[in-house]
Amino acid sequence: MSAHLYRCRVYFEDTDAAGVVYYANYLKLAERARTEALRDLGVPHAELVAEHGLIFMVRRAKLDYLRPARLDDSLTVATRALAVGAASVELRQTFHRDGDAEAALVVADVLLACVRQSDMRAARMPARWRAALTGLTTAGLATAGLATDGLT
Repeated sequence: MSAHLYRCRVYFEDTDAAGVVYYANYLKLAERARTEALRDLGVPHAELVAEHGLIFMVRRAKLDYLRPARLDDSLTVATRALAVGAASVELRQTFHRDGDAEAALVVADVLLACVRQSDMRAARMPARWRAALTGLTTAGLATAGLATDGLT
């Protein structure tokens, strides 16, 4: 898997008065893409909570807004892991308009911390989650014999 791909459409509620996606709504779309990535990797967030009492929380988010998305655009969010630590993962989520994979609209670098739900303190990620997320890194993709071009 070179990246997890999540497709979505821009609805009226996602836009501002000019008909472009309101900047903060990219955070909501990125969250949905991350949730679906975990689910598709076989390590859903709900299971992390139920079995281990752990959650992923956004510690830092940096977004570069390069081009606007507009009402009714069909978008794809590509999610890749840049680095996986014992209790954190750094992801890059790139938004593209469908049919134009070359021109990124928004690039979001998001650092997630794995924390205990009970006290919100950092905790080690369970092995299944760490292995699944490592599979989304350039090194994990290379080890699996998958293409890693364009991952940075």
